[in-house]
Parts: sequence; structure tokens; C-alpha cells
Amino acid sequence: MTGGDLHPAWAGQLREGLSRLDLPLGPDRQQRLLTFLGLLRRWNRAFNLTAIRDPEQMVSRQLLDSLSILPLMAGPRVLDVGTGPGFPGIPLAIARPAYAFTLLDSNGKKTRFVRQAVMELGLPNVEVVQERSEAWRPDAPFDTVTARAFAPLPRLLTLVGHLVADTGRVVAMTGVCPEQEITQIEARGLQAACRRLVVPGCAGERHAILVTAPSGWDAG
Repeated sequence: MTGGDLHPAWAGQLREGLSRLDLPLGPDRQQRLLTFLGLLRRWNRAFNLTAIRDPEQMVSRQLLDSLSILPLMAGPRVLDVGTGPGFPGIPLAIARPAYAFTLLDSNGKKTRFVRQAVMELGLPNVEVVQERSEAWRPDAPFDTVTARAFAPLPRLLTLVGHLVADTGRVVAMTGVCPEQEITQIEARGLQAACRRLVVPGCAGERHAILVTAPSGWDAG
């Protein structure tokens, strides 16, 4: 693995953050996380992949924020919709090597970076697809569909409902808990729970909306 541009504070920030999240990851997985961040930092100079450019914020706002939803995930098939430069998909895939991840985005520039990162990191459990979520028809549905600030909740569920297994779930990451949006989707027969996320080093509110479909995803 090539490391890209590693910041000297990252390793300590990651160790402390993982400890506060009560998420034990071995040295190899921690190194992969840091290598991924270094690759992103290097590519971002040329390709503007993410607005988060302050290296002091990258561990908390990109790695730890992504990993904060691990307790809400079910496997073995996980889809990250609108993955952008690989969040939360790549950190989750590093942390859960037994799960099969598909990272989906329609932006060619970002999917090219994600494919390169997957190759350099040696992640056999990750597939990258360039396609719009509403148009894509995979061979099998997913146990968990994740999305970070992809679309308002009712719109997100309209776009991805056909991608979720009957007993599957959607985990939508957001800032403030969107109470009105939750009311709207519950009127469509879906169940939603707003879970507060505590992300070390991140200011402001962070939540994940866990959505399931007791009557089937066609109801959504």
C-alpha cells in the first residue's frame, strides 16, 4: 500500500477515537484507514473530491463519523449509496472484512478515485459501481443500505427501496434528527428510529435514521 499524504496527528487521533467508540481494530486495519485518508488528501488537491480539507478534521469527520454507524449495520451484503469518495463505505468495509460492500455513485471522477483506493488498499470485499441508484438493478438486494447526506429521507427511500432486501434496513446519516421527514415515511408504512451518534472530535449534532419495512419495501 502507498500512503499518499499522511498527517502526523492522524494515528493518535484514530487510536483515541476508536477507543471512545469502543471499536477495537487491529494495527493492519488502522493502517488501511490512515492510508485511505492519505490517498484522499493527495487526490483532493487535483480533483476536489471533498470539501473537508483541514487535515485536523479529516479523521473525525470522515473516518470516525463513518465508523459510528457500525452497530446499526446488518450483513453480509451492504450497499453505500452516493458514496462520493468512499464514505462511509470504505471505512466500514475495512472494519468489516467479512461483509460484501458495493459502493454506488454516478460521479465518474469520484468512482475512479474509489476504484483506485480499493486496489491500493487491497479490499477484496468491495465492488464499485458507477450508476444512478434509481436506475441500477443488482443481481440481489442488500441487507443494509447506507447513505450519508444523500437526499431528504422520503426521497432517499423512493430512490433505494428496490435495492433493500425484505428484511433489510436503510441507515441514513444526517445532522439534526429530521422529525418531519420521519413522520412522512411512517405514513407510508415504514418504521424509523432516530439514533444519536457520538462522533469523537465532531462538533454539532449527528444522527442516523434506521428505517425498516414491516410490510415490505413496496409500501415505501
